[in-house]
Amino acid sequence: MAQGTRMRTGGTIGGRVGKGVRAGVVAAVAAVTLAGASGCAFSRPKPAPLPDWATASPSASYDPANPTPSYTPPGYDSYSPSPTQETFDPDGRSDIRGSGCDFSASTRQFSYTVSITNPSKTSTFSYDMRVDWMKDRPADGSSYGVHQRSVVVAPGATETYTAKYTLNQSSWQAFWYTCQITRAHKTKM
Repeated sequence: MAQGTRMRTGGTIGGRVGKGVRAGVVAAVAAVTLAGASGCAFSRPKPAPLPDWATASPSASYDPANPTPSYTPPGYDSYSPSPTQETFDPDGRSDIRGSGCDFSASTRQFSYTVSITNPSKTSTFSYDMRVDWMKDRPADGSSYGVHQRSVVVAPGATETYTAKYTLNQSSWQAFWYTCQITRAHKTKM
C-alpha cells in the first residue's frame, strides 16, 4: 500500500515525529486490514437463534401470501367416515335355510320348512321363492313337484313357512328325492 504523505525534512524533532506518525498509520491500516480479512475483530454480530415457539412444525406448509400455517394439529381427526352402505344381491339364496325335507305316503305330500332372514337393518325385501323336489338316485334333473311363493321380510326379521306339494298319482314305487331352493329372487320394497 503506497502512501503519499509529505514530511518535512530537517531538524531532529520533525524527522522523528514524521517517522513515528508514519509508522503508527501503517500499523493501524495493517490492523484494520487483517481484522477485516479474518472476520473476527470487526465483523457483524451473529443473529440470536429463534425460540422454539417461533419455528414452524416440520409438517406445516407456509405460504408468504397467507402466513397462517396450513396443517392439521396433532390429535385432531378431520376424517368422518360415511355410513357403511349395504350391498344388495338380487339372488337371496344366501338368506335362506331349509330343513325337514319330507314326503308323507298317507297324504302323498312333499314338505320342506324354509326360513328367510333379511340381513338388512333398513330395507324390507320381497323374496320370490321356488322350491323343487328333485329326483335323486339317479339324479337326472327332473322334478317331482314345485312350490312357488312370495314372502315379504322386514329388516332384520326372519320368516318361516312350510313349502308343500301333493303328488297327483295314487300309486308309486319307492323313489329317492331331494329338496332344493332353486330360486329366491330378492326385491327391495
